[in-house]
Amino acid sequence: MAAENAATPAPDTDLDGLSYEEAREQLLGVVGKLEAGGASLEESLALWERGEALAKRCEQWLEGARKRLAAARDQAGQEG
Repeated sequence: MAAENAATPAPDTDLDGLSYEEAREQLLGVVGKLEAGGASLEESLALWERGEALAKRCEQWLEGARKRLAAARDQAGQEG
């Protein structure tokens, strides 16, 4: 059981340093592991928590991109 916990990172480990693409790729890996089944309850819960944290990180990136696009549109509208 200790080996399973060591193989599954904590939900918030280094998320701030992840790019959108890195977070998305990790999230896809987590989803694949969960869909494959066969994990213990403890490992499944850890994967779920990591997936939730990764999904939140992806949403932060997307929200930031939306804000940047809105600001660019506003600036273009003021210049035109």
